[in-house]
Amino acid sequence: MCGICGAAWTGAEHALDQADLVAMTERIVHRGPDDTGTYRDNHAALGFRRLSIVDLAGGHQPLSNEDGTVWVVFNGEVYNFPALRHRLEARGHTLRSAGDTETLVHLYEDEGPGLFSLLRGMFALAIWDTRTHTLLLGRDRLGQKPLLYRVEEGRITFASELKALLALTDTSREVNPRALDHYLTYGYVPHPMSILRGVHKLPPAHFAIWHEGHFKLGSYWQPAWDKEVARPIDEDLDLLRTTLADAVREQMVADVPLGAFLSGGIDSTIIVGLMQRASSRPVKTFAIGFPDPAFDETHYADMAAKHLGTEHHTFIVEPKAWETIPALADQFDEPFADSSALPTWYVSRETRQHVTVALTGDAGDELFGGYDRYRAIAIAATCDRLPGGLGTFLAGPLARALPASARAKTRSRAVRRLLEGVGAPYPGRYLRWVEMFDEDSRAGLYHDDWLEVLARDGASSPDDADPASMLMRALNVAPSRDPVTRALIADTITYLPGDLLVKVDLASMAHSLECRAPFLDHRVVELALAMPLDRKVRLRPGRSKVVLKRAFADLLPPPIRTRRKMGFGVPIDRWFRGELKEELRSVLLDPVCLNRGLFRPEAVTRLVDEHVSGRRDNAYRLWALLMLELWFRRQIDSTSAPLASAGGLRSTSRT
Repeated sequence: MCGICGAAWTGAEHALDQADLVAMTERIVHRGPDDTGTYRDNHAALGFRRLSIVDLAGGHQPLSNEDGTVWVVFNGEVYNFPALRHRLEARGHTLRSAGDTETLVHLYEDEGPGLFSLLRGMFALAIWDTRTHTLLLGRDRLGQKPLLYRVEEGRITFASELKALLALTDTSREVNPRALDHYLTYGYVPHPMSILRGVHKLPPAHFAIWHEGHFKLGSYWQPAWDKEVARPIDEDLDLLRTTLADAVREQMVADVPLGAFLSGGIDSTIIVGLMQRASSRPVKTFAIGFPDPAFDETHYADMAAKHLGTEHHTFIVEPKAWETIPALADQFDEPFADSSALPTWYVSRETRQHVTVALTGDAGDELFGGYDRYRAIAIAATCDRLPGGLGTFLAGPLARALPASARAKTRSRAVRRLLEGVGAPYPGRYLRWVEMFDEDSRAGLYHDDWLEVLARDGASSPDDADPASMLMRALNVAPSRDPVTRALIADTITYLPGDLLVKVDLASMAHSLECRAPFLDHRVVELALAMPLDRKVRLRPGRSKVVLKRAFADLLPPPIRTRRKMGFGVPIDRWFRGELKEELRSVLLDPVCLNRGLFRPEAVTRLVDEHVSGRRDNAYRLWALLMLELWFRRQIDSTSAPLASAGGLRSTSRT
């Protein structure tokens, strides 16, 4: 795992000098504390920071082909590189190192941009061809590794993280109004936008070519979203067992200590179980717990570890949240409203004390139907089929009968929100279930001046002006599939790369920990996409991930197999009424925040007062506003007083 950055330009007046290149690499030292390297000629510059995982002695970058005409910087892992090495050697290439990076320059020589379809792994890379003055950028199929770029007159710059681009003084810090509007809708800024004008994220499964000032994007992977394959259940079970087991074995290759996150949920337990099968010694596993039992899963993790025979480490954390939250605003570069970034930060920090690589169960929910909202879609679809609007008639009273909860983790709050959306037409109801601020809420929140800014900006780019259009496009890529499968696919396209994978990459790399996700092997993804819905979700409670539970029943203790999904969260609702109440007020009700011209002061004040008094649960909306304001102060406002430093963590461990 590493960090990359660099530039290509048309003439000397646009050149990136060596000092700026070094400054970019220094901004991402956390991604690669073990080594650094640069390459520069008259038309391009490449920078690299290395976290040594494979080929510890020979993995220095930038790396070239035999005659120095093709150079690469690469972040990630190519798991099928042994087979690719054999392919290249059979074609006459000489490989001087033992790792995966050198395969990339030779594959480029043979295949050009076609090389990406041959790679199995997670990656972001840049290849500079000195012969043609061409820069090739590429990103993995599901978007596990980040890559941002900025195209300007006569030059392109790129980096693994936005902070490296901001090391260049001429990078604009002007906020992208549409990106901010999307952020308040979803809690993250979706690709290809970034929070700053002029900076873009390379979409998953895409490559970009920059040649003599001309830029174009291309896609190299498009699964058969709309195709369902009807196979006997036993065939699907066998295919799933072998495909996922192969992915786990491939991703266990490392020349450094390796372990896994183990929450005690279905997905992480299966991954750890397959690791233990493939290992000759107990796998090192790691779980994090909190004093609040509503947010603590450690007894399930302990149960899974005992069942599988792992060397298990549990960290009980009492987070000093206000000492850590500003660190998230620093690390994430953009406003990011997923509060589970906090526990991910903690578990990554503690895990890194023991291993350098950790496998995770990420993407199991999106591929196999783990969220409650998927079952809600199925229920709503059933209501839609009832005659004369009977389903809508029944849904409203049921929703109103459930009390609005002051605790974000209670079942009644979740069920109430789901039922409230049943009466809305599909696919609009799905937007209602996943959005943070709906259109009316945003309109009531925004200052009149900002509404005018959004209107002007939207007129120039009407296709991206409405945040709902992003989700609607994703829900319609497979129009012939059932509503639940369409939602699974939409989450795989949007929420997974925009939120979950960003969270894991940035929180883990802040502590120089590499995380790998076997469920995101594209063979596993394609297999899951092709399965009929009844292999994943059924209406009865506890009947999610059906095919996973059957395929790996021997790895799952019965209490884990039947438990409800808990999620990976922190009690921000309670914090904002208790230990963080004053901090919340001091930031959101400060004149610095209220006078930005973004929001109506009375609207922000109302959200805070409603929550603190217990009249409404506005925890997740307030978290989004808090992270936005902290981002402004730490990334945009050059004169703001600094907030508390990072590091607020007290923990005890048991093994």
